Amino acid sequence: MRVAVPQFWGSNCDQDALHSLRDDLGVQASYVWYEETSLTSFDGVFIPGGFSYGDYLRCGAIAARAPVMGAIRDMAHAGAPILGVCNGFQILCEAGLLPGALLRNESQRFSCRDVFVRAAQQDSLWTRGIEGVLRLPIAHMDGRYVCDAETLRELRGGHRIAYVYCTREGRLDPTANPNGSLLNVAGILNVKGNVLGMMPHPERATRKSFGYEDGLRVLSAFTRANIAV
Repeated sequence: MRVAVPQFWGSNCDQDALHSLRDDLGVQASYVWYEETSLTSFDGVFIPGGFSYGDYLRCGAIAARAPVMGAIRDMAHAGAPILGVCNGFQILCEAGLLPGALLRNESQRFSCRDVFVRAAQQDSLWTRGIEGVLRLPIAHMDGRYVCDAETLRELRGGHRIAYVYCTREGRLDPTANPNGSLLNVAGILNVKGNVLGMMPHPERATRKSFGYEDGLRVLSAFTRANIAV
């Protein structure tokens, strides 16, 4: 399994992504510069968080037009596993690979803390077999997921809401929603189910020495995809 980790100007979670994949999950992972136009030597992509291009012109809007996104779009359409975390989620939305947008947190403040999430369904590559509550860190200013009513119906009807913010006990509650996202949405899928965007950082929760390993359960989808191939 070979996973590409694209680097844009301003990426700052690329090392977390690379080492969680290599050292904790045991898959091959390599950096790819944003000017790359071919990813044919890779089986999947992890778009890391950070502040691509300083978060100017909406978070991720400039990165979404980088040359490498053409290759990522081709892989997404071919069914390869694509994960975008935090700024990576914003980039996927700005690139049109996921619907909706990420707006400023309802609190109007940067939020950096642990949250609890659970899989909203187990029909997808990214949620299959994930039961119970996961504890994952967040660190964002613009993480409030929004979309129009028709898109929301499509997400719900197509089982494309992947993860939702919840209480420690797994209960959906407005107080467990750290940014005011619609329906407590923490992550969504594309129509095929191979592209996941999520605001929490699974790559920062992959070792006991970090305090938790719940992120490995999400990242393991890369290895499951490889088995499926």
